[in-house]
Amino acid sequence: MIKKILLFLLVAVLLLTLWQWPLVSYGLRMGWGQLKIIWEAKPVEKFMEDPSFPDSLKTKLRLIEEVRKFAIDSLGLKDTKNYKTLYDQRGDELMWVVQACGPFELKPKLWHFPIVGDLPYKGFFEKDKAVAERKKLVDENYDVSIRNPGGWSTLGWFTDPILSGMLRRSDGDLASLILHEMVHATIFVKDNADFNENLASFIGDTASYDFLIFKFGKNSREYVQYKNEDQDYRKYSRHILRGTKKLDSLYRSMDPAEPFAVRKEKKKKMIQKIIKSIDTLSLAERRKSDTTWLPNNTYFMSFHLYQSKQQTFAQELNDQFHGNLKAYVLYLSKKYPFL
Repeated sequence: MIKKILLFLLVAVLLLTLWQWPLVSYGLRMGWGQLKIIWEAKPVEKFMEDPSFPDSLKTKLRLIEEVRKFAIDSLGLKDTKNYKTLYDQRGDELMWVVQACGPFELKPKLWHFPIVGDLPYKGFFEKDKAVAERKKLVDENYDVSIRNPGGWSTLGWFTDPILSGMLRRSDGDLASLILHEMVHATIFVKDNADFNENLASFIGDTASYDFLIFKFGKNSREYVQYKNEDQDYRKYSRHILRGTKKLDSLYRSMDPAEPFAVRKEKKKKMIQKIIKSIDTLSLAERRKSDTTWLPNNTYFMSFHLYQSKQQTFAQELNDQFHGNLKAYVLYLSKKYPFL
């Protein structure tokens, strides 16, 4: 009887694997890619003790540990073993993330994954796999983009190392990135990437101000630099989000019976107008808009994914928690049990 049950279970597993082979093979490739990074990562202490490792990078490593401690003690983010090892990228990119969106709608394509649910992006550790995925989606008339993330969270499934590329960031930007990923490891809601990414961006960006004041002081070069960079980015984000609304209105007004080429030209002119008007923004660091470069719908959807709920979170933090981020994190942790 036991043999029959075991045989039945084995056959069931084999059938399930064959039925879901694309997802299974993708999961195996991603798992192997992540394990390879973890296996080759070395404890931070080894780099700190290495006399040939640059002092400037040792300073960044010390900063990351201070950010971790600040996140745990002052924000109540989960204490994990993340960011206690360092992986040397040797100047190479590690991951390629594919995003896709309909050509005349601001609705992202979703990929379904076990446990985390639907996500509006798909990562690859192999560039050729990402390029192949892009080609397949372009052939299906999607707007598609590929980007290289500066970091990512494995949500506790693996121990996330520091990536050497992170150490090139400014102090404030580095703090924001580490805090962003630590939020993911503390609060993550299944099937709600908009909430997860917006929340991590909000807490990461907001808490970085507090950390920099704590570490360097409000009049420090590090604080002023981050403030200028962050405020410029927020102005730019709001501009792109306003453009997103204009694009959405345009798409909703389009007649599906219109020729594809006609609708494509209307879309092009609207995007050109949005990009060209970047020059009207009052920024601490002037940036000239490149009207020869035209993003597609995935660019606008990315800003929606990471920045569209910032004002909502800010208002909730101030109105209900009087600016107390730790109390806000505790509230959200209880309201949204991790996965």
